[in-house]
Amino acid sequence: MPKEFIKKHLPNPETLKNHKNLQFLGSRLHEPNLWYLNRHAVAKAFAIGLFCAWIPTPGQMAIAAVIALYFRANLPISVALVWLTNPITMPPMFYFAYWIGLKLLGQAPDDDFEFSVDGIIESLGDVWQPFLLGCLLLGIVSSILGYFMVQGGWRYSISKKWSGRSKG
Repeated sequence: MPKEFIKKHLPNPETLKNHKNLQFLGSRLHEPNLWYLNRHAVAKAFAIGLFCAWIPTPGQMAIAAVIALYFRANLPISVALVWLTNPITMPPMFYFAYWIGLKLLGQAPDDDFEFSVDGIIESLGDVWQPFLLGCLLLGIVSSILGYFMVQGGWRYSISKKWSGRSKG
C-alpha cells in the first residue's frame, strides 16, 4: 500500500533528472538506488526532506538532493518534501520557529517587531538567534518524527497485508 501510494504521487524521475537546479549533481542523478521505493530509503528521504524544509535559505532543494545522495535516500521524496515550505506556509512556519526559539532562550518577543519582510530586515540583529534555534530544533524533531512514522506506518501496512493473506 505505501509503495503504490508513493509511486502514484511521485514526480517522474526523468523530470527531476533534467531539473535545472539539480544539474550540478551530474551523472550521480542516474544512480538507481536514488529512485528505489523501500521502507529504509523512503524513511531516510522523509527525514532529509522534513529537516531541509526548516532551513531558512534559498536552495533547500539542492541541499536536500546532496544529503539524499550522501545517505542514499529516495531523491524525489527528499526534494519534494522541501516544498512544505512554500510562499503560503512559510510565514506561519517560520513565525512558529521564531516563537519556539524565544521560549527556549527565555526571551520575550520584541514589542516593536512586525512579522513582515521589512520588519524582519529591520530587526534581523535581534531575531536571528531565536529564529535559527527554532528552525534547527523543529527541523530535528520533524525529521525524527517523519523517519519513525514512515518506518512504523510501512511496517504496520506490511503486517496488515500479511495477516490478511493468512486469513484467507
